[in-house]
Amino acid sequence: MKRFPSSLVSRPVSRAVLTVFGLLALTLALPQQAAADSRSGAAQESGRSDGPAEISAPASLKELIAEGHYLAILGDCAACHSAPGRPPYSGGGKFTLPIGTIYATNITPDRKYGIGNYTEADFARAVRQGILPDGRTLYPAMPYPSYARLSDRDIHALYAYFHDGVAPAAIPSPRNGTIWPLSMRWPLVIWRWLFAPSLRSAQLNTSDEFTDPVLARGAYLVEGLGHCGACHTPRSFTMAEQALTGHHNKAYLAGGQSIDGWFAPSLRGENRTGLGRWSESDIVAFLKTGRAPEGAVFGAMTPVVVHSTSLTTDADLHAIARFLKQLRPARVETPWVYDPAATIALKHADVSQRGASVYVNRCAACHGTNGLGYGTPGTTAFPPLAGNPVLMTRTPESVVHIIQAGDALAPVPSAPSAFDMPPFVHKLPADQIADVASFIRKAWGNDAPPVSTKTVRKLRRSMPPPIPPADLPRN
Repeated sequence: MKRFPSSLVSRPVSRAVLTVFGLLALTLALPQQAAADSRSGAAQESGRSDGPAEISAPASLKELIAEGHYLAILGDCAACHSAPGRPPYSGGGKFTLPIGTIYATNITPDRKYGIGNYTEADFARAVRQGILPDGRTLYPAMPYPSYARLSDRDIHALYAYFHDGVAPAAIPSPRNGTIWPLSMRWPLVIWRWLFAPSLRSAQLNTSDEFTDPVLARGAYLVEGLGHCGACHTPRSFTMAEQALTGHHNKAYLAGGQSIDGWFAPSLRGENRTGLGRWSESDIVAFLKTGRAPEGAVFGAMTPVVVHSTSLTTDADLHAIARFLKQLRPARVETPWVYDPAATIALKHADVSQRGASVYVNRCAACHGTNGLGYGTPGTTAFPPLAGNPVLMTRTPESVVHIIQAGDALAPVPSAPSAFDMPPFVHKLPADQIADVASFIRKAWGNDAPPVSTKTVRKLRRSMPPPIPPADLPRN
């Protein structure tokens, strides 16, 4: 239930047109199969019942609600289904996609506007298969292709939480603003038929693939409830993820697209742009505190850390980290090695390199002339720029956004200190932002391509400001 990676308004109109016509082609190609799928339902498609299977360990309602609450935190359900100024889970999360604007729905137990009339079978079918009780298919902004992996036990607990542990909110969700003909739901049936996995294939026992139970748990969390691929896996023009699991597919978590101007980087083993230099402990620290030796949380990942991973148990965090560390790199990269040349030049007052003068005057006080920042894991005040994967990605969107709009390193229970980076959009012209972005992408061995003034101006027009920490949704 996190944000859906899309081309967004910053992408060319032609990309949106391709998406629309691509989906239209699908709707025209397979009408008979779609009709058959709609009639038979996904239960017959998967060969199993929509209802919950046998529950292995009976629990009281109170225990089930607590278990479901934790699962909702793992899934970060509030990130989409809560919005500033609205009660928790009453919907309103906005998604600007190539096909128009859609809003997350009210999932409180209100009987008129929420899911109060859902049976557990209805709930399971909507979450795991994207099919509403009236037969309509959900937009894939709801990551049901990932949630198809959820066990019957977890569905049972989630249903108990949302049915009996959440306060009903009699508030309608905003109306979607999608373009015709994708404002109609029937083309989505074909999309689901083509790209969403059956329950049988999605719920293969991960212990068959991983003999290590920790790895199996990590795979279940990353590929299922955590739906990490929804942001970090590249998508085709039909908006389908190129891979839903890490099993023999290097596209999975290889770096997604832009989410409100933030680029979702690779979570695989690339040395420069992925997690190749991160240890399992580094990943755990990042997910728990938003801070790690290699960088700090920012942008669209901040609410995930604040209201999901920082509240996750250490055992589950280690399982996630272990699973991510076993993913091989999707591409070969020259290993990053610290280059002190920029540090030596700055210490000798040599600011002849493009952007060096702006860096000394605006950035060095916090990030250091050596680019290493200040702080230790768990207490990072100012993150390092040297060797930071965000600075070495193929697109400069994230770093330009941070420089222009600023960002906040939000407090979490295990790292309560908050640090803000001020915005420079009104302090520096576009050419100087391009200069300093190019400097930090090049210095200290980062060796990433430069940033043009044209790119900065384009991003200045299109990127929204970051969400203030006080407005972050809560699970």
